[in-house]
Amino acid sequence: MVKIDKYQRAPLVLAIATASAVAPNTWAQVEMDNVLSPQAQQIEEVMVQGRLRDSAELLINERLEEEVVTDILGSEMIGRVGDSTVAAVLRRVSGLSLVNGKFVYVRGLGERYSSTTLNGAAVPSPDLTRNVIPLDIFPTSVVDSLAVQKSYSADQAASFGGGNVDIRTKGIPDALTYSLELGTGFNTETEGDVLTYDGGDDDVFGTDDGTRALPSELATALQRFKGSLGVSEIRTTLESEGNEYGSPQEAITAAQALNRELALSLNRDIAIEEESSSPDSDVKASVGNRFYIGDSWELGFLAGGSYKSRWREEERIKRSYGFPEERIDTQNKSTYSVDLSGNLNLGLRYADEHEVSTTSLYLRNTDDETAIRDYFNENREVSDGRGFREYTIKYEERDLLLHQAKGRHSLGPETKALFGSYLDWVPEELVLEWFYSDATAETSIPNEVSVSADTITKENGEAISSTVSVGVNSSGFRFTELEDEVTSYGWSAMVPMEFSSSTLELSGGFSRTEKGRTYKETEFRLGALSVADPDSLSGSLDQVFSDKQITDPNNNYVFDRAGTNNQSYIAATTTDAAFGKVDWTLNETWRIAAGARWEDYSQVALDWNPYGYSIDDPQITMDVEALKNATFTEDAVYPSLSLTYMGSLWAETFQLRFAASKTAVRPDLREITDAIYIDPITDEQVKGNPNVRPSEINNYDVRAEWFFDNGDNLTVSVYYKDIADPIEFFELASSDTNVAREIINAESGEITGVEIEGLKTLEFLGGIMDSFFVQGNITLQDSELVAGSEADAPTNPVREMTGASEYVVNMLVGFDSPDGAHAATLGYNVFGERLYLAGRNGAPDAFEQPFHSLDLTYSWYPTQEITVKAKIQNLLDEAVEIERSDVIVFEEKPGQSFMLSAQYKF
Repeated sequence: MVKIDKYQRAPLVLAIATASAVAPNTWAQVEMDNVLSPQAQQIEEVMVQGRLRDSAELLINERLEEEVVTDILGSEMIGRVGDSTVAAVLRRVSGLSLVNGKFVYVRGLGERYSSTTLNGAAVPSPDLTRNVIPLDIFPTSVVDSLAVQKSYSADQAASFGGGNVDIRTKGIPDALTYSLELGTGFNTETEGDVLTYDGGDDDVFGTDDGTRALPSELATALQRFKGSLGVSEIRTTLESEGNEYGSPQEAITAAQALNRELALSLNRDIAIEEESSSPDSDVKASVGNRFYIGDSWELGFLAGGSYKSRWREEERIKRSYGFPEERIDTQNKSTYSVDLSGNLNLGLRYADEHEVSTTSLYLRNTDDETAIRDYFNENREVSDGRGFREYTIKYEERDLLLHQAKGRHSLGPETKALFGSYLDWVPEELVLEWFYSDATAETSIPNEVSVSADTITKENGEAISSTVSVGVNSSGFRFTELEDEVTSYGWSAMVPMEFSSSTLELSGGFSRTEKGRTYKETEFRLGALSVADPDSLSGSLDQVFSDKQITDPNNNYVFDRAGTNNQSYIAATTTDAAFGKVDWTLNETWRIAAGARWEDYSQVALDWNPYGYSIDDPQITMDVEALKNATFTEDAVYPSLSLTYMGSLWAETFQLRFAASKTAVRPDLREITDAIYIDPITDEQVKGNPNVRPSEINNYDVRAEWFFDNGDNLTVSVYYKDIADPIEFFELASSDTNVAREIINAESGEITGVEIEGLKTLEFLGGIMDSFFVQGNITLQDSELVAGSEADAPTNPVREMTGASEYVVNMLVGFDSPDGAHAATLGYNVFGERLYLAGRNGAPDAFEQPFHSLDLTYSWYPTQEITVKAKIQNLLDEAVEIERSDVIVFEEKPGQSFMLSAQYKF
């Protein structure tokens, strides 16, 4: 925004930026060096100061100039706290909490109420069941800054609930720069041997080499036998193809032989074994430069890449709240994770009047899980001496490939000089911006294996022996494919006008977003109805399902495709939007911004049966009513209003902001189907609802900000959200050991809260305390949800909203040595008890307990180019716990992580 900077903010911004970039003593050190040290030492200190200050200065300027409530984290602060993913670092923002290590809850609202953009453009999600993006896929190494907008403005998408997180990737450097960083580490829960199996040769790169892929023989057979591979269906097809048999038994025998031959094509090299884990490895590199061509042209690039691998071992314990000693579920899981990233940015600028840039980004996140789960339920309790076991192998690869182009243009004097007088009528202040983004997210889970077994146990439930269960469903081999593609483009124009005592900006624009998603799930079941030697089921899994076992005529192994054909789906959305805004500033004291956004939104989600081959069993339903229920359209206008007072109340710079707006939150694509699916995050059954409606939200915010000339600052925000028809999960009827949920529209919801955040340098204490500062924020809030008539017998018809905590606290204590060679940060984060699952029919609600996260980061700068960093995460060794009726029904310890890295950056 073009502003008349009448109250001289530049020195203040530098002071604030210095403190925000956690180098509060640099100013004092430079002044001392000016008096006592040689000129060479003065220059070195100024370089350090600039390194920590430049980016933060821009972010503080942006926050002060924003028309709405926005929190911004720069790359310096991100590096300072030591978080490795965007999801983890967003815990540091006031009012934000992290759920499942992937999803951000803004002001107590679930992940569906927060949106994510990359450089301002919509991006697809690799999550199997959600539209929202799991933010753990974004490494902080590609991030320049994070902007969390908490109050709505008309230039944002109307699907704005708690807020929007904009991930800004690193741009073109001002000069030649290159860096290399090497790191390693370990986790205390990952000690000694880990569970694993024989995978593919390319697992170290986080991609399958084809070992786990769906065998071509099975793909062909599914076409030939119309999606069913059972003996009777194979026999029918063989006979319809003209094959003749002497007797019905011969036909059955031929079908059985072919059925078992197809089973042999599965990858059954699934023996679970133990091997030694390796330390974490982490490599990052980047190079960039800017070239100046003549007096007007600039050309630049930035290329980077990263690789990270790690082993993690976890023990998860679940208990039935009614029978916590008798019905226990214990899982030991080992995960080998690989994260890859690559980015290439190109930029071209002409005379500061035209700028075009492109961003290409590739992210890969792969988790290779091996788990053994022992559990007891209402059918077998601990005291019975018999239990159940499940072996699981899951290889999940998530990929995101994105290409973006954007431009910013104005017709300044140099541009007009090229065209003579033809463009003199166009105001030089007119700014036109445009963008185009195309991105594809894919998730592949090839050959996910689960094997059921029976155990003989000790009195304490410890397994003595294990035997693979007899039955057609004793093992499952699942192949899952997801592709989510988003194309978005748009433009906006802004004209500033200056008057004697005020400035006025008129802006508007258009955008279109197209999203298409396909989800395909294919599962096979392989099991023995009987075996000649029962002891053969007690061997390793590759022996139980060996060629010899399956083809032995004395064993009755059966094989078929599983499922009810309602797990796969196809979905699409389109959104056309146009907005207009007026931004008026009077005497640099009062600022009013008002706008409105029109959106035309269409959505369709359909159950898809890839193996439907008849009119009676089609791939897509032809039922008119079902097709009607699968679609949703909405055409609405969403207004926004912001009022800001700018002065010097109690501080050199004071701002008081008020914002009001109306927005909407729409159901996820899969949620408007009536299919029942397993949530991959919670392992719970989830039932969709074709009748679910969008939520409408009225948002109100008031924020007061004080910025002092020494870098201290204080911010107090009050907010209120009134939600009509909030989209929530409610528990469905199920067994004691299985949890099922259904998505419905509750009647109403409300959230009221206050956020307090600030930064204070400690030089007033004197002595060594000159080198310390404290930064933190606390959020206190109250939420209320009225379940309404659509909920299935909720225990509490009026309750708090799922995932909403009564408080969230972030504290950070920083140290910067006077010579600029050492820095340390102690970060603390905790959220209050939050509702995890609402009970039904008198069953108690389940609450996730507070998790006290304490992390320490230390940095040493032996030279201007070298940084050595050590990090310790979860110093308190806290565990994730969910409590229900005073019983801990879920417990998992993430352990303590230790990391060491060295970076050379020029």
